[in-house]
Amino acid sequence: MKPVAPTTAAFPAAPSLRPLRGVRITSLALNLPGPAALMRLSSMGARCLKIEPPAPPGAPADTPGDPMGQYNAGAYAQLHAGIRRRTLDLKTEAGQAALARELARSDVLLTSFRPSALRKLGLSAGQLRRTHPHLSLVAIVGAPGARAEAPGHDLTYLAEAGLVPGLELPPTLFADMAGALLASEAVLQVVLAQRAPGGMARRGRSVEVALSEAAAWLALPLRWGLTQRQGAVGGAHAGYRVYACADGRVAVAALEPHFAQALCRAAQIEYRSLSTLFAPETHERLTRFFAGQTRAALDALAERADIPLQTLGEAE
Repeated sequence: MKPVAPTTAAFPAAPSLRPLRGVRITSLALNLPGPAALMRLSSMGARCLKIEPPAPPGAPADTPGDPMGQYNAGAYAQLHAGIRRRTLDLKTEAGQAALARELARSDVLLTSFRPSALRKLGLSAGQLRRTHPHLSLVAIVGAPGARAEAPGHDLTYLAEAGLVPGLELPPTLFADMAGALLASEAVLQVVLAQRAPGGMARRGRSVEVALSEAAAWLALPLRWGLTQRQGAVGGAHAGYRVYACADGRVAVAALEPHFAQALCRAAQIEYRSLSTLFAPETHERLTRFFAGQTRAALDALAERADIPLQTLGEAE
């Protein structure tokens, strides 16, 4: 199986699957989870507006107010492709008045502020019910409830969920990106509720999305034991592991019996039952088998024998 080339596309929904067409979303959410959610919502047809604070004093005129645009311009550009942006200083009366006008014609407000900051701006769920009763609020926070005021970031939420086993940093921002998915899901929920038949259909709803709960959701397979060492996808199943090969590595995912049998045939191992793949001898024989194979040979084997595997370069 040949490596999949990275893409810079924003993963747009198919034109016929744009369930948020006509929905107006205004976002105050900065950094990663909010903009990542907004990117997905835009791909589902929503009309998205991103409100950003002014750039730091002394910064060039075109500097984004979102910190993401200051420390990773490429990520910022992809996240905001097709998103209308507007700079407002919400610490001023003029900025707050301009925001109020935008909210008056919006269906959903997306935020990533602490609850105390939302209250100061008059944007808590209770305040919005009085000023913009039609508007739904999706609030991204670090942790739920009373813990929403406590500082935290992706790494701390992953650590809390048991997803930081050693001293190495995780390879991606799992909690932030999972939180973005939960936030886009929450927008779909409130829009469905607004569109539901009944006299209260236009009433705004409020949903809180916690990054710590997103991390806990990702950690469920670990809690269930699936990805622990004794688990089938934690290394105990010899057909679901990463092996060294002659010129790199190979990630093998021959988990189902028909894939496991194909792998055993390729390595000349007698397959008797599923327990064959949990036997120490099978682990040893597959280790020797892969060590003698090149990546090119394994790519050809995957295609010929219908085995799910992905060859990789040397570990960094």
